[in-house]
Amino acid sequence: MNRLGGATSPYLLQHADNPVDWFPWGDEAFDEARSRGVPLLISVGYSACHWCHVMAHESFEDPATARMMNELFVSIKVDREERPDVDAVYMGATQAMTGQGGWPMTVFATPEGAPFYAGTYFPRARFQQLLQGISQAWREDREAVVAQGATVVAALNERAGLPPGATPAAPVLEAAVRNLAESFDPRRGGFGGAPKFPPSMVLEFLLRHGTTDALAMAEKTMDAMARGGVYDQLAGGFARYSVDAGWVVPHFEKMLYDNALLLRVYTHWWRSTGSVLARRIALETADWLLREMRTPEGGFASALDADSAGPDGTHGEGLFYVWTPEQLRDVLGDDDGAWASSLFEVTGTFEHGTSVLQLLADPDDAARFDRVRTALLTARDKRTRPGRDDKVVASWNGLAVSALAEAGALFDRPDLVGAARAAAVLLDDLHAAPDSPVNSTAGSTPDTGPVRLRRTSRDGRAGANAGVLEDYANVAEGFLTLYGVTGETRWFRRAGGLLETLLTRFPDGSGGFFDSPDDGERLFQRPQDPTDNATPSGQFAAAGALLSYAALTGSARHREAAEAALGAVSVLAAKYARFAGWGLAVTESTLNGPVEVAVVGPADDPRTKALHRAALMSGAPGLVVALGPGGTADVPLLEGRGLVGGEPAAYVCRGFACRAPVTTPAELRAQLSA
Repeated sequence: MNRLGGATSPYLLQHADNPVDWFPWGDEAFDEARSRGVPLLISVGYSACHWCHVMAHESFEDPATARMMNELFVSIKVDREERPDVDAVYMGATQAMTGQGGWPMTVFATPEGAPFYAGTYFPRARFQQLLQGISQAWREDREAVVAQGATVVAALNERAGLPPGATPAAPVLEAAVRNLAESFDPRRGGFGGAPKFPPSMVLEFLLRHGTTDALAMAEKTMDAMARGGVYDQLAGGFARYSVDAGWVVPHFEKMLYDNALLLRVYTHWWRSTGSVLARRIALETADWLLREMRTPEGGFASALDADSAGPDGTHGEGLFYVWTPEQLRDVLGDDDGAWASSLFEVTGTFEHGTSVLQLLADPDDAARFDRVRTALLTARDKRTRPGRDDKVVASWNGLAVSALAEAGALFDRPDLVGAARAAAVLLDDLHAAPDSPVNSTAGSTPDTGPVRLRRTSRDGRAGANAGVLEDYANVAEGFLTLYGVTGETRWFRRAGGLLETLLTRFPDGSGGFFDSPDDGERLFQRPQDPTDNATPSGQFAAAGALLSYAALTGSARHREAAEAALGAVSVLAAKYARFAGWGLAVTESTLNGPVEVAVVGPADDPRTKALHRAALMSGAPGLVVALGPGGTADVPLLEGRGLVGGEPAAYVCRGFACRAPVTTPAELRAQLSA
């Protein structure tokens, strides 16, 4: 009996028809393993994962392999995106036992959940041998196997977390830049060798740091990514990573979190330098998000698959995206086809004579390029599209809200701000609920008080899994950014409720934060990872949101919590700066104040709008903007600050100590640049 048919996770639903007797994560599976006296087989992956699909086709869809799994184990299928806490603790075990990690992740555990053997992808023959070997060891020497699990758990708990560090100061940031320079690739951009992942959080830090060396590393990397195959040159949007060191061949899955983070970084690059390339990539990525990733409910889907079907019906990685010279000529004709082959570097860079499109040089004929790209995109749209994981993840939608709100404001695109607001409404109405024992179901929240989040939703239905630290932090950050763009105090209040829960449910007692709440499910280890991965660490994201809220409210409690959470930056910066990018970026904000700007005036007054835009165009690290009629107690930064001579005004402050108000954008820009 496969129990995945009622899941809200598209990944679990992909396995609902397997001959494996899958259980979802939960007490039923653990009780079954104890009742039968067999180990657990925990398989963790996500819907856009190529090698997860390979192992599914080879093993989980194979009746003989499924029989072995059903007879010898209780098998649990976990969507890592729905249960990042489960993924985190078992990934720590996998890395400790094997020296590496990845997905699919395959873990064998006792009926109590203690891991004793782990790996990632196994080919079918090897997997069948492993099933037999593990089962034999369990039957013949169970005490030793259980002891091994206990030893692994003890070792993981002993080395959990990072030692607390001092609040970072300017020398820590300078050491981080030197450390990043050691692994920087000056020819191809990025850090380290293959595979190369978009270093989104590091790029944000380098832009905020602003020194010549920092900007050179950031600009080289962003230029190379934008021109390489890791960026979709036809439709926009970035792939998960490049399998090579030159950004040529991507791993073709497209993730919401990568594109939200990179949209924001490219927007900030344009704001800092006026780069034409930065503007184009930011707007194309934003348009791709709206076109490809929006759900009917107004949120954003999690991912597009790496795999799709080719013309002959076979499935493979990247088939939707790659081209041959012959295919280009078929669509464009001989002349434009040859021109496009040269322009897009169609020289057999991928498999079977196909190529991933690159754009290493700007086209010499813009009108011709637009015509060619439109024709190719129209032809590509007739291919079988990759699958879409349409669940809405709170954290990643929070990142999208921040990015789209800022891009919409800076590029004068009200539709992007509207999309950000629609996603925020979905998060607030569906994912959020008051933190009250009387009402713990998802639904609309009151104006004030602590708020709880559900991690995911799908088709307008909230999932059962509780939000984790990154959900609270990134949604709060998104709401605060949206408030700064729209002046709607709803989002300021909602962010305060989320941060109240963050401060009461997640602290570790030494200045950091656990990744799961204090009343969450008890795993063999309470997850806590202060380092960045594909997204900002929950701890550093929390620090950023807390700092912004403190700047809008003057709250010492929130500021002190943010600074304490940044102690991990001091531990990581000199040797492991690549894993502390968001913490480094937030530290730049703390050292800069951050700058607070209160813009006071009627929302529909052009003079108010001009002051507001001048404030948002400032590249001051971590700058926060309060927008409203003034004199209101809704947002403390606006309280007591009004019009000047009947005109809209802007107040530039640090720590609520403000300079004389100004009434023109030029005066405001002068104060912000001083």
